[in-house]
Amino acid sequence: MKRIIAIFLLAVLLTGCAAGGDMDRAMAFRAKLLAGKGTSFDARITADYGDKFYTFAAFCQTDAQGNLTFEVREPETIAGITGSITQGGGKLTFDGNALAFDTMADGQISPVSGPWVLMKALRSGYLTSCAVEDGNLRLAVDDSYADDALHLDVWLDGGDCPIRGEIYWQGRRILSIDIENFTIL
Repeated sequence: MKRIIAIFLLAVLLTGCAAGGDMDRAMAFRAKLLAGKGTSFDARITADYGDKFYTFAAFCQTDAQGNLTFEVREPETIAGITGSITQGGGKLTFDGNALAFDTMADGQISPVSGPWVLMKALRSGYLTSCAVEDGNLRLAVDDSYADDALHLDVWLDGGDCPIRGEIYWQGRRILSIDIENFTIL
């Protein structure tokens, strides 16, 4: 029953794509993502607060339900911090290090939750459009139907692996995520 619902939602959520190959690629990617046991990837995250930027790198893994765990790898001053993020909240583990990022988008997101928001949007967000851009498939996704939804632009490479994501709130890019070594488990 869950698969039938997922396929139905997939069809409904992907109606924003142009007809033909672009939509087929987007649908096939989401279907693989939903059918997998999770994902793993390296993420370089840049948070833009307007007057300051923060960049850090983390190794991320998701499970079949979309829950995410991460380990900060760079910069060295915060390397080793681990955490988990689920629909219900998050948890950080550290030994002598601390992550002190302000929340963004009226408290909807923090820089460390960016990869979770990205994966959640790819799994269940409203796909508003898709098109090929410089050989990569660019997906435009809203994370919800709410008036204050986060908007994401996500690029998939020729093998349909995410290589970049940008998260916008009220028309302003607040997070950029460069992705490497993306694998569906």
